[in-house]
Amino acid sequence: QVQLVESGGGLVQAGGSLRLSCAASGRAFSSYAMGWFRQAPGKEREFVSAVSRSGASTNYADSVKGRFTISRNNAENTVSLQMNSLKPEDTAVYYCAATYTGSYLRTHGYDTWGQGTQVTVSG
Repeated sequence: QVQLVESGGGLVQAGGSLRLSCAASGRAFSSYAMGWFRQAPGKEREFVSAVSRSGASTNYADSVKGRFTISRNNAENTVSLQMNSLKPEDTAVYYCAATYTGSYLRTHGYDTWGQGTQVTVSG
């Protein structure tokens, strides 16, 4: 079982940038596809981005494509989400997630979650 801990959230002005990080415990990190999800107050959790096990392939929600970049460092057991050109509608709790059995493209296959980190974008 992999354990995930997010960090890097905070308050930023619209148009600014933040970089979120997710640290994973365990020795089989490269066996997991990794993703980022977010949940705003009163809203359902939504998919943001995902990266394949090797890091060679990525996927993004239409709402963040061109602004966010996901990457992973398998040597350090970390996944990052670089968030640029932030908008107030990006405000949410951001969660790191992992799937051992599923494709990185299967957005409903993620079953291990971090505790979340708050991102607030002021207008």
